[in-house]
Amino acid sequence: MKPSRQPAEPGRLGTLTALYVTQYLGIGFITVGLTAILRDGGTSLDTLALLQAIGLIWPVKFLWAPLLDRYGSRRHGHYRSWLLVLQSGLVLALLALLPFPRPADQLGPIVAICAAYVLLSATQDVAADAVAVRLLSTRARGTGNGIQVAASYLGNLLGGGACVLVYDRYGWAAAVLLLAALTAVGLVVVWRFREPPRTDRVPAVGSAYRALWSAFGQPGCRWWTFVVVPLVYVGSGAAYALVTPALVDAGWSLARIGVVTGVVISVPAILAGLVAGAGIGRSSRSAVLVVGGALLTLSVVLLLPLLRGDAPLTGTVVALSCFMTAYTVLNVVVYTVNMDYSRPATGGTDFTLFSSFGLICSFAAASLGLAAAGQVGYPAVGVGSAVLVAAGVLAGLRHQRRYGHQRRGDGAAAPTSGTGPVPPPDAAREPARNSV
Repeated sequence: MKPSRQPAEPGRLGTLTALYVTQYLGIGFITVGLTAILRDGGTSLDTLALLQAIGLIWPVKFLWAPLLDRYGSRRHGHYRSWLLVLQSGLVLALLALLPFPRPADQLGPIVAICAAYVLLSATQDVAADAVAVRLLSTRARGTGNGIQVAASYLGNLLGGGACVLVYDRYGWAAAVLLLAALTAVGLVVVWRFREPPRTDRVPAVGSAYRALWSAFGQPGCRWWTFVVVPLVYVGSGAAYALVTPALVDAGWSLARIGVVTGVVISVPAILAGLVAGAGIGRSSRSAVLVVGGALLTLSVVLLLPLLRGDAPLTGTVVALSCFMTAYTVLNVVVYTVNMDYSRPATGGTDFTLFSSFGLICSFAAASLGLAAAGQVGYPAVGVGSAVLVAAGVLAGLRHQRRYGHQRRGDGAAAPTSGTGPVPPPDAAREPARNSV
């Protein structure tokens, strides 16, 4: 049998862009748009909290990620077969919202459909990440993960912003059909995608689940996962948790808060994701990590007036834009190193495991940040957050100096057993054969 040609790098990136953007369209609609629509219809805050709690499905998706690495169609493509089903499910779940034009009066089916959508999107994310691990060359991982992070903001912007505007002007059916149509674009992309055949299939489901533990046996993986990631995510997450309550305390209206935090600062975040990804490919993970840490420190300084109760519009927007830029840059670096540690045979499991731990750290950071602010005030928590991120950057630099030079072959081409330790590559000085 002739070997299947790998898609060209621009084609791979285009496929991943479509998958990640369409994945977040519905998430943005549920967490931002639908929440606003329900609240406008008189839904209680307790019920809205239940809707937001559906998002807790995402941090535990590592529990079923090994099933996607183990099972898949040889004929239609291992992960492509999953994506065809899951992307179709996302479209159908959105269309299932059509019969409920007054969602505030029909909460039962609305919440059930949203839960199904979030489950499908979380599982689709596992398959999309596995495809990224296998297709992206070492140098392209920064760009790929920059696209992933930027796509999350773009999807949220479209789903949580544009679709709400459509709803406000044209009604429920138009908003839902727009969401479904945009999500169907991802289905068309998956249908046209030709996944190279696997030569490293996981032999048994037990082997796939053992990858949950063996992933941490790679050199430096524990240091990265349990030291660097918590410091960066707890620091930045605790600071971000202060933003909305600080804006409320400063007298901002809910409408202004929604526009600024949901729309305005998403634009620099999208650009930051793309620039950070390109920067990793051109320089190194370490350099971009330092830039992200420096920007976050600057943003905390700029946010101090807000944290003290003074929130002029222009200065606050600049400070929040700087913060989201820094947070996005750090996110891209974390995702890229996570992908370095993700082995091709169990890419869905490995990358999901690392990203799920980061999500858990972020959730914990929000609670810790708000609790600490109640005791010592917003400014002290903001400064403490910057210190934690700085410590995380220093720990990350130490990690890259010690382990970044250890390389493996290009993840897009090199099969592996998927269960044993594999040293992470260094993006900074990869040989020309791995360039994109």
